[in-house]
Amino acid sequence: MEIKKNHIQDSNEKKLNNHNEHFDFLANRLTKNSHDVSNIVSKLSEFQVAIPSWALGAGGTRFGRFSFYGEPSNLEQKMEDVGILHALTQTAGAVSLHIPWDIPNDYNAIKEQANGLNITFDSVNSNTFQDQKKAKESYKYGSLSNTSQAVREQAIAHNLDVINIGNKLGSKSLTVWLADGSCFPGQNNFQAALQNTEDSLKSIYKGLPTDWKMLIEYKPYEPNFYSTVIQDWGTSFMLANACGDKAFSLVDLGHHLPNSNIEQIVSILMLKGKLGGFHFNDSKYGDDDLTVGSIKPYALFLIFNELVYGMENNPQNPDLAWMIDASHNVKDPLEDLLQSLEAIQEAYAKALLIDQQELKAAQLNNDVVKCQEILQGAYRTDVRPLLEKARLNSGGALRPIDSYRTLGIRKALIKERGENTVATGL
Repeated sequence: MEIKKNHIQDSNEKKLNNHNEHFDFLANRLTKNSHDVSNIVSKLSEFQVAIPSWALGAGGTRFGRFSFYGEPSNLEQKMEDVGILHALTQTAGAVSLHIPWDIPNDYNAIKEQANGLNITFDSVNSNTFQDQKKAKESYKYGSLSNTSQAVREQAIAHNLDVINIGNKLGSKSLTVWLADGSCFPGQNNFQAALQNTEDSLKSIYKGLPTDWKMLIEYKPYEPNFYSTVIQDWGTSFMLANACGDKAFSLVDLGHHLPNSNIEQIVSILMLKGKLGGFHFNDSKYGDDDLTVGSIKPYALFLIFNELVYGMENNPQNPDLAWMIDASHNVKDPLEDLLQSLEAIQEAYAKALLIDQQELKAAQLNNDVVKCQEILQGAYRTDVRPLLEKARLNSGGALRPIDSYRTLGIRKALIKERGENTVATGL
């Protein structure tokens, strides 16, 4: 299924007068406060977030999975769904593939399809948390950290294969997330597990093309609940340093213990030039993988404050890879992703409203009240007209979810694909 430009234009037509009224009011107010509105809108238009190939079908838990029908049953259909998201928002211009769930059958055809949808290939993701069909060795007791050299070599070879697949598609980074750890005290030797992981990552690192990055993800728990080998940002940072200049830490919002100060972590990693990527989601208790901004929108805003500051003041840090990493069991996956894209753009826009010079002056004067007022003044601003203008300027929908429903996209997907399709990898 493909959304034509005239479909979006027709959907926008009824909302245009209302948008212009709200945008003009906000733009005048922001201009009086010395904000460059056109520059903010331009930055919002340029900000692209990768869609993970595994989030396009209904998610699930170990208790069950409930399909939303019309799911993409192959990579080509997943690309179509990303194309729908990008057509509506103009901010989903990349896809992040999970291997081996989404290996192309025809690389040239997939690249041609992506080009037609104006989509690029972001980071490729390896999988050593599941045993794959016909695999000689098992990851039951770990992969890159395993006590068995044969298991470690198999996991290393898989990551090198993933790099090769990504290289054929034009990707420029590999994301490594490990489920490795232990369930019970005494099960693993902590030092040996960490050393094995470092040695394995170094072997993978040697296989990186010169213009690639390796992003090392961390997580405090799950599926192992006593210890995880790469359990926090410090361990990820240490391993990235051990590998070399092309290795970086990747921050996933859900991969932190409750009440962790994620914005501080982001700031430190950018200062050290080692923040490589970002996975957006939200959570109430742990790695809940909920819609971005649905639980803790102010925390997301504070994180973006540090990201915006870092992008302006930390040239030692590379351009960041932005990606959503969420999955839901009761929402239409595409509507869920549309809401996430909106929340990301909203937090980014609000962070762009912060007067960093004024904030710095208040910090130097230890004016704590003023610091809070500056941040909350930006946060309380309704920036949705700015997001709408950015989408309108790029050919997107003023209100993506409204257009998605008005155009009957889910019904069309069900008619085209049927009710019983299941997304690959799920």
